[in-house]
Amino acid sequence: MPLTLSPDERRRRRLQLRQVGRSLMDDSVASPCIAVCQIDDATALCVGCSRSVGEVTDWSLLTAEEKRGVLAELAERSAAQQTTGSD
Repeated sequence: MPLTLSPDERRRRRLQLRQVGRSLMDDSVASPCIAVCQIDDATALCVGCSRSVGEVTDWSLLTAEEKRGVLAELAERSAAQQTTGSD
């Protein structure tokens, strides 16, 4: 299931980043974006990186642990797609 922050949590994190000059933003985990940004209608995932719209939108607000969780889920999605595609 895609990781998506609630609107209240998103608002809280953005406010926190603004108050401290964005110094809390964690960039220790690289984004999986490959600049092929298109949402597949069937899966509702990005064709390029396989993230949901919420995961793409919230990426800069996520902690390193949350980002690693998204990356782990992307690996699972890729494996599931390969299994489904080989039937």
